[in-house]
Amino acid sequence: MNLTILGCYAATPRTFTNPTSQVLEISNRLFLIDCGEGTQVQLRKNKVKFSAINHIFISHLHGDHFYGLIGLISTFNLLNRNNPLTVYGPVGVKEIIKLQLKLSNSWPQYELNFVELSSNQSEVVFEDDKVIVKTIPLKHRIYTNGYLFQEKPKERKLNVAAVQEYQIETCYYQNIKNGKDITLDNGKIIPNELLTFDPPAPKSYAFCSDTVYNEDIVEIINGVDVLYHESTFLESEEVLAEKTMHSTAKQAAKIAKQANVKQLLLGHYSTRYESIESFKDEAQTIFEQTQLSNDGVTFQF
Repeated sequence: MNLTILGCYAATPRTFTNPTSQVLEISNRLFLIDCGEGTQVQLRKNKVKFSAINHIFISHLHGDHFYGLIGLISTFNLLNRNNPLTVYGPVGVKEIIKLQLKLSNSWPQYELNFVELSSNQSEVVFEDDKVIVKTIPLKHRIYTNGYLFQEKPKERKLNVAAVQEYQIETCYYQNIKNGKDITLDNGKIIPNELLTFDPPAPKSYAFCSDTVYNEDIVEIINGVDVLYHESTFLESEEVLAEKTMHSTAKQAAKIAKQANVKQLLLGHYSTRYESIESFKDEAQTIFEQTQLSNDGVTFQF
């Protein structure tokens, strides 16, 4: 599971920082999460293959999370894209994008689909044979969702020496990898655990950006491998965080600790701070396994 941070700062882009956008690679799937202004430039800088992006997940309709979307959609068209593209986001994202395409007479030649969200309950929005994606309802000034990406359990690994010892025919191998026991010709049942090894544990990633401190999400994200949680402010600005419906680094750490996550990534820093190191220092007083996201950094989990 690889996570490339394209941008992780709040509000406006600057010459050296970018608003929210990131690319998650999981089970050989590539997902773009949020699409702030300048995302396509960051994709090029980080050498992300444009054609590999077939699904874009937008958390909410504040500009620093989706103003780069229309530009990316248009560039896909200029690059003669053929693959369908699906955009997931709040009700309204379809209207906004279609109006821009209409008035600029820039309708894409590829299939462009929208999955608009309005539920305040967690729901499955994407699923295939390897990955499932659910929403994480957040509390912000407008309707907002985070997203939970989960690998599906992989098939078990065949213990070649064991199946040969029991002289099991190859036609049964797939059933064994699927977890089934085997009955020999003499009626003896061979338990699956004697014929296979455990597969790698499935990975999971939770993206939670732009939310006031909200313990309601703990149950949804419990036990994830990696949690990205916004930390717009430090504890000294907790009143401002509550007023603007954002979180502090310490509050993000509290959520991580309650949810028993393995790793916390901080982001969505306010540009009022000269250094982001204080965010990590503050969070680690609550949750030691904390790292700082930063533009252009790729994490491997």
